[in-house]
Amino acid sequence: MSKNLILHSYWRSSASYRVRIALNLKGLDYEIKPVHLVREGGQQYEPDYLKLNPQGLVPTLEHDGVVMTQSPAMLEYLEERFPETALLPADIEGRARVRALMSAIACDIHPLNNLRVLKYLVGKLGVDEAAKLAWYRHWTETGLAAVEALLDHPATGRFCHGDLPGLADCCLLPQVYNARRFDCDLSELPRIRQICDQLDTIDAVVRAAPENQPDAE
Repeated sequence: MSKNLILHSYWRSSASYRVRIALNLKGLDYEIKPVHLVREGGQQYEPDYLKLNPQGLVPTLEHDGVVMTQSPAMLEYLEERFPETALLPADIEGRARVRALMSAIACDIHPLNNLRVLKYLVGKLGVDEAAKLAWYRHWTETGLAAVEALLDHPATGRFCHGDLPGLADCCLLPQVYNARRFDCDLSELPRIRQICDQLDTIDAVVRAAPENQPDAE
């Protein structure tokens, strides 16, 4: 078990949340270094942090001198570097399906609704709070409806793929957490709600939740 993993994380960041779930499911020891995305104008823009992550985003993962950005890359790295608790299926078709589910969330839903986009809508475009929330809910609800349809598949089990949690679940739960926070309508997403209910019974997943982080407010 490695003790040389450092995750630069913000408690409410869904991308950070994904990586925390994977680290916990794999039983890895890691240190969290909080990066507050709002305080002091955003600590992610401080020079020392930008040296680690020039995009000024969280999370950033350090392992044995290697610095990684982008949570999907981190999830793949952890899977390859620590394969003992597999979070991808063994078959190539299954891995492709899981990666498609991951991308539907991490590449299509999340980028439209992360903090910097919402701040731009309000600060630069003058969008009011009601319009900002309408934007958030539209893209989240539309995206999750597509994920729900993708889960109508023989390979879906108790979790996104089969009966063990995997990388698709690492991406799904944080997106649903944020959807609930912004009062999105999830009533027509029974598979997603059932999977998230199952995930919320797993101690490793619960420990990754935003409210259980050292920087939670």
